[in-house]
Amino acid sequence: MSNDAPAGPATRGQVLAWGLWDWGSAAYQAVILTFVFSVYLTDSVGADLPGPVSANSWLGWSIGASGLLIALMAPVIARRADDAGRRRRAVAIWTALTIATMAGLFLVEDDYSFLALGLILLGLGSIFFELASVSYNAVLTQVSTPENVGRISGFGWAMGYLGGIVLLLVVYVGFIVGDGGVLGVPTAGGLNIRVVALVAAAWFLVFAIPLLLRVPEVPPAADHAVSLGVVASYRTLFADLRRLYRSAPHTIYFLGASALFRDGLAAVFTFGAVLAVTVYGIAADDVLIFGVAANVVAAAGALAAGRLDDRLGPKAVIVGSLLGMLAVGVVLLVVSGPALFWVFGLVLCLFVGPAQSASRTFLARLAPAGREGELFGLYATTGRAVSFLAPSLVGLFTFLFASDRAGILGILLVLGVGLLALLPVRPPRAGDGGSAAR
Repeated sequence: MSNDAPAGPATRGQVLAWGLWDWGSAAYQAVILTFVFSVYLTDSVGADLPGPVSANSWLGWSIGASGLLIALMAPVIARRADDAGRRRRAVAIWTALTIATMAGLFLVEDDYSFLALGLILLGLGSIFFELASVSYNAVLTQVSTPENVGRISGFGWAMGYLGGIVLLLVVYVGFIVGDGGVLGVPTAGGLNIRVVALVAAAWFLVFAIPLLLRVPEVPPAADHAVSLGVVASYRTLFADLRRLYRSAPHTIYFLGASALFRDGLAAVFTFGAVLAVTVYGIAADDVLIFGVAANVVAAAGALAAGRLDDRLGPKAVIVGSLLGMLAVGVVLLVVSGPALFWVFGLVLCLFVGPAQSASRTFLARLAPAGREGELFGLYATTGRAVSFLAPSLVGLFTFLFASDRAGILGILLVLGVGLLALLPVRPPRAGDGGSAAR
């Protein structure tokens, strides 16, 4: 791993500015994709959807389909941002587009005729958010060193979870609890939830700005003389991949293994709230309270895992987290009722944050100097190349067994295969700057 920022360590203010983007991104991850708007789409907008396919299945297939464009675009777009010294600008552009789709969700009224619009906007938002995350993750190497990258990555994830807590409380109290929250926003046509989408968009906008003002841009690559066209960019990408495989094959192996288990992690967030309502009997309003508690637990896990990451290395953290998730997931397959979901759902969340944070630092420790964005682009591409797996399996098992509970099997299957693929991967050493996994 290398630091491409100007000489000298990052200041605490720059680290905080970087972490505030994660804080703001909770508006999309927690409110739109997980605990509020996805539940609104399946439990309200699509509740009376005619035909044999449920709104849950359509949601799974919609999120799965959005991965195709990310798989095609991410590495080339990130490479061009690296070469041109426009990594921070890339974060700004894709964040702005994500915010636009979030605001557009205000148009999705509580009627199944609006389900398609909601799914399209959610799919586009997932694409734009992932592309923003690619360059944002690459900026990690500008605000950290090989010795503290685990702690700073864990700090970022914890900021995201804590931001989710605050925003979920704001929207729950202000717009959802009772009849339109303490602000008394009308609930007809889902207006109160649609206003929540606008609030979430504004939240993301405000907290994304500090990164753009405080974190320095990377310099252009020394060999960046001519901007490559799209075809030439892909040709260069494939040549770089061949060289990377010859010189550092375990980096390629990690990209493949992490693609699988990260798809399972994403599915936990995407479908967790939906399953809480449809399988375990959690009231739709109470999902937000669970979300607050889940984010507290996940933030604690991410912070603790950051220190373990720097001491033991990221692979140990990922393997332990995946084993814990599989064990808890098996329990969730057989238990019922809100009380047991609260217990085991929170235990599950304890392992999610560490797996996500350590996966990011695993790759940051391997990234060649000046190619962090490109490698994180490949990280997104490999993830999205299989991103149809968990959502599609959730949709398939739900359809085949006529049971939303059966969808959990799809998530566990992907997590398990990802764990098996990770076991033979040679890890980077704790504190290493990119020489391991060769």
